[in-house]
Amino acid sequence: MKSPLPKALRVLIPAVLIIAWLVGASIGGPYFGKVSEVSTNDQTSYLPESADATQVQGLLDDFLGSDSIPAVVVFASDDELSDETLADLEATVADLPEIEGVTDELSPLIPSEDGLAAQAFVPISTDADTGDVLDEIKVALNATAPAGVTAYVTGPAGFTADLAAGFAGIDGILLAVALGAVLIILIIVYRSLLLPVAVLATSLSALTVALLTVWWLAKAESLLFSGQTQGILFILVIGAATDYALLYVARYREQLRITESRGQATMSALRGSIEPILASGGTVIAGLLCLMLSDLKSNSSLGPVASIGILFAMAAALTLLPAILYAFGRAAFWPRRPKFDPAAVEAEHGMPSKGVWAWLARIIKRRPRVIWLATTALLLLGAVGALQLNAQGVAQSALVLGASDARDGQAELGEHFPGGSGSPANVVTDEGQFDETADALLAIEGVDSLSVVADDSPSGTAPVTEDGIGAIGPPGTPAPEPTAVDGKVMLQATLSDAADSNAATETVLQMRESIEAEGLNALVGGTTATAIDTNEASIHDRNLIIPIVLVVILLILMVLLRSVLAPVLLVLTTVVSFGTAMGVSAIVFNHVFEFPGADPAVPLYGFVFLVALGIDYNIFLMTRVREESVKHGTREGILRGLGVTGGVITSAGMVLAATFAALSVIPILFLVQIAFIVAFGVLLDTFLVRALLVPALSYDIGKKIWWPSKLSR
Repeated sequence: MKSPLPKALRVLIPAVLIIAWLVGASIGGPYFGKVSEVSTNDQTSYLPESADATQVQGLLDDFLGSDSIPAVVVFASDDELSDETLADLEATVADLPEIEGVTDELSPLIPSEDGLAAQAFVPISTDADTGDVLDEIKVALNATAPAGVTAYVTGPAGFTADLAAGFAGIDGILLAVALGAVLIILIIVYRSLLLPVAVLATSLSALTVALLTVWWLAKAESLLFSGQTQGILFILVIGAATDYALLYVARYREQLRITESRGQATMSALRGSIEPILASGGTVIAGLLCLMLSDLKSNSSLGPVASIGILFAMAAALTLLPAILYAFGRAAFWPRRPKFDPAAVEAEHGMPSKGVWAWLARIIKRRPRVIWLATTALLLLGAVGALQLNAQGVAQSALVLGASDARDGQAELGEHFPGGSGSPANVVTDEGQFDETADALLAIEGVDSLSVVADDSPSGTAPVTEDGIGAIGPPGTPAPEPTAVDGKVMLQATLSDAADSNAATETVLQMRESIEAEGLNALVGGTTATAIDTNEASIHDRNLIIPIVLVVILLILMVLLRSVLAPVLLVLTTVVSFGTAMGVSAIVFNHVFEFPGADPAVPLYGFVFLVALGIDYNIFLMTRVREESVKHGTREGILRGLGVTGGVITSAGMVLAATFAALSVIPILFLVQIAFIVAFGVLLDTFLVRALLVPALSYDIGKKIWWPSKLSR
């Protein structure tokens, strides 16, 4: 059949598409190295504006007079520190402001009661690169520390630097591992040289242009961008774009066997793949945009960021890849070029007669009910393990896997000082309620000491006891006056336990309960309060968003399949598969990796990715099944759809699982857990749900699966 387009346009359109994507990729490529300019890993910035911790964080600069994050320098020795050693350490700390990024508001060196350690608070400017500044501090400390004395840098700045270091490999090692894994799978699947390169070029172009778009939106402060969001964006775009590309390539190969013209094959392949690709991508985008209902900005910002990525993944798979394959024609598949042989295709009756998928179709035809009942029972058994999932949050010190100087320093700090040193709970109260608030806080067992921010104190704070504000200096020196900002004062409570411990959490909760019981107008912030507010918001998001995602995806499937029963069953199978993935993951996390727990957002992210992405394979399968059912009847259509799509969906599942597994190279607990959950869940959907459960269940039900459409009658 002759193409309706003039020859000039048949050459010009693919050329323009390829050039346009190349220009976009070349502009966006350098932005891989500039992500740190627009990203933040500060937990407080992700909390709702109404959260107590957010409001207190917003007042810190007014009270403390500088925009900084505290580092805690800890010196420890097995022997008691002499006066001479303490003087040397004091001099070492006093020289730290010479390092760019270290502010002048240093605290004096504070020896521990046991004489074996000393600590000092070193503020780091938020305008500086915290990791680089701390590296310089460590070099300076190690160069001057006396023999037998070990120096550590911990506190909020230390853990922030750990997180930044953990995310540092996203631009390099994560991309290299993900792309390498995809390339190997594509070479095995296609046994070709050019085709895997074309598919990878499509995925990488989509990612580059998506990153360019997101970068400028983050620069304009239209959305928040973090290392966590960046890692998920990279993996999601590479995996999704490759999956869509696999579907198009399969259709294109089919058409080249029955159509001699590559132009006609291109148009036919586009017509056959545009609906499932748009439906699949649209489902994922709809699920991701539901995250915008989240109270946590880390969740709500992921929705638009990842949706932009999926949008470009679809665009690249439906424009760039068809243009590349049209330009190369059958040569793209070398050395296994598809031959134009419509007679052979007709002899196959549109369905492979041999191979694993043809064999599986025959098995399902003989025993559909036994297969779907057995697979359902197996999935439900695995889902029981989800009861063991501990997703109530983890300590800040456990967020980064592997070695951590900040974690070691916190452990050393806890041995010689109150565990909460360097990470106080900041309490903002009305100036007229200062005494009542101080009494309420001092009455709580987990509060080791209390101070008030005071500008006229040499250290910037003054101790508060049951007798009031203590004097700083020789006897007879008057007590400093608390700093007042708009009729408010700030108290700082040093907790007995580490700021990220369960005991500290209980203490801060008691502080809030006591303040409320006394009817005081006070807010509690700080590291521990931020973690509490984050967990509470995350649990709220999980309970709100999961049902909404289910309803949205169900409605999309109903429109796509023109049915009610089929979408309900597809969503139910995906939910059961998600439960199994979470159950197996909980067992692995608890008993194999021995993780300390999980963030409350882990089930939410796992659900959104697995349900939205897992339903993709059901969409790929059932859209083809519906197409075949119109021609051959439902039961025959199910077997044909399974046989034709089996190879491409399996390849797509392996690609997506491999890309998400690549997230585990980033030593961040949250990302490692998401990597395992999604990779395992996708494989479960690919090899069990889509290959056995859905076809067998649909075959057993027969044409009623399309109820109430005409196809069901």
